[in-house]
Amino acid sequence: MTATRTAGAGSATPPPPALGLRALLRAVGMHPEDPATERFDLTGRRALCIATNHGELVPGTPTGVFCSELSVPYYAFLDAGMEVEVASPAGGLIPIDPLSLKPVLRCAADDRLLADRALRARLATSPSVGSLDIGSFDLVYLAGGWGAAFDFATSSALADALTEAAARDLVIGGVCHGPLGLVEATAPDGRPLVEGRRISAVTDKQVRELKIGSTPFHPETELRARGARFESATRFRDPFANHWVVDGNLVTGQNQNAGPMVAREMLRLVATPLAPTS
Repeated sequence: MTATRTAGAGSATPPPPALGLRALLRAVGMHPEDPATERFDLTGRRALCIATNHGELVPGTPTGVFCSELSVPYYAFLDAGMEVEVASPAGGLIPIDPLSLKPVLRCAADDRLLADRALRARLATSPSVGSLDIGSFDLVYLAGGWGAAFDFATSSALADALTEAAARDLVIGGVCHGPLGLVEATAPDGRPLVEGRRISAVTDKQVRELKIGSTPFHPETELRARGARFESATRFRDPFANHWVVDGNLVTGQNQNAGPMVAREMLRLVATPLAPTS
């Protein structure tokens, strides 16, 4: 799948019927508005967004990053005045799940991404996370989507980057499958980074509800196995549930619905540095 096909799955301007259906989905929990929107001026600070390189759910079925799980935080950081870099575990193409680009399932930030040729070009040729100086960033954000279930938990470069980010007390966040990037990272004392920490991510229940059986790693299972204090909410269908949690410098959200809130809490932590630990 080429970058053009990935990002060209529809007009950046959705038709009026799609906007109406979006409003109905929002009413039942999809892409909710942030109840505590804040403005930040973080000019001169730097954000790193990391997304998957994996583009197939099963042979012939494309996947990748779920668009809003990248676009919403990316533009929140950018609009706060930050310089935003986008990287991936191996470098190169960051595919976007075409399902997430359907006009009805998109949000305003996704429309903005489709119209943003510069960002789309960067998604086609992203740097590898291992090639970056993690210490030059103020926050590191992990975007989700089914693709991340294949490469986030197995990338030693990503685990090393997040281990370094933790040692430097950088703000670290992610939503949905993004927190799989945390499972092999370690705290400064050598324990799993998530051990004893309050963490949210996509639930095993949501994976079952969506009948996705091909992904090799499930966030709730993997995070619990490493001692995380896993948190989530539930509804009639978990894709419409929403939950996010802040534990020190870690900010994580259950699924795409938490993107605005996770971004806001990460920005808040950058704007108000954590007190030094004793």
